[in-house]
Amino acid sequence: MSERGLDHDGTIAREGALDRVPTAFTPVVAAARTRITQAFDTRLHSAYIYGSLPRGTAVPGVSDLDLQLALHDEPTAADRAGAQAIAAALDRAFPQIDGVGILVSSTRALLSELERHDDGFFIACLCTPLLGPDLAERLPRYRPTPLLARETNGDLDRALPHWRARAAEAATDADRRTLSRSVARRIVRTGFTLIMPRWGGWTSDLAESAELFGRYYPERLQQMRLAAGVGAAPSADPAVLATLLGDLGPWLAAEYTAVHGEKTPRP
Repeated sequence: MSERGLDHDGTIAREGALDRVPTAFTPVVAAARTRITQAFDTRLHSAYIYGSLPRGTAVPGVSDLDLQLALHDEPTAADRAGAQAIAAALDRAFPQIDGVGILVSSTRALLSELERHDDGFFIACLCTPLLGPDLAERLPRYRPTPLLARETNGDLDRALPHWRARAAEAATDADRRTLSRSVARRIVRTGFTLIMPRWGGWTSDLAESAELFGRYYPERLQQMRLAAGVGAAPSADPAVLATLLGDLGPWLAAEYTAVHGEKTPRP
């Protein structure tokens, strides 16, 4: 893999592997595998882990556990409740993780033409197989193109109103920290994919993403560095959320649309 996250043919390399998971998190991954198998049994096609654990950059007591489940059929309310129960149980059992997120989708959706450059890219390049057949074998190789940029993060403007509503309703510091981490990470990733085709590579590292973004938008670099910091260490400061949701976020959404256009609408 090149320093720009590309394979020898110029396509984006898969960024994680199970053998990169830090030793402190090995029991967490083993428990996740067991609980998913027990809860979903034959409904499960495959399961994946993504984020800092398979990239090998997770920090005990700070990093969260991120999982993606692919089901043979469309997820039901019971499936989503089961995933939430697994997430809560893992979070309680392992102090080395700070939160657990589990996405649940059908194989049909993940392999659909509509999701080819969004969820499909996510599975093929950002997810590491944990259980079952790897859906990446049924997906194309991806390059850092404007099409990929548009379809992965071209809908920031649709997320902002929802986040503002959550910020207004946040009653505790814990609520604000949880929201600030989600918002900051999404903003940094959107900032990176805005400039991704020009830079010609891929990274999921928040700090590196902010610095690369700053090469093209130096006037916004300090704000993006703030977002990268909050993505790694969440903040309960309302002023931080105000900066992300009231200034950097709206500007970034408008610039993204101007450069790459809007993401294809979903039904």
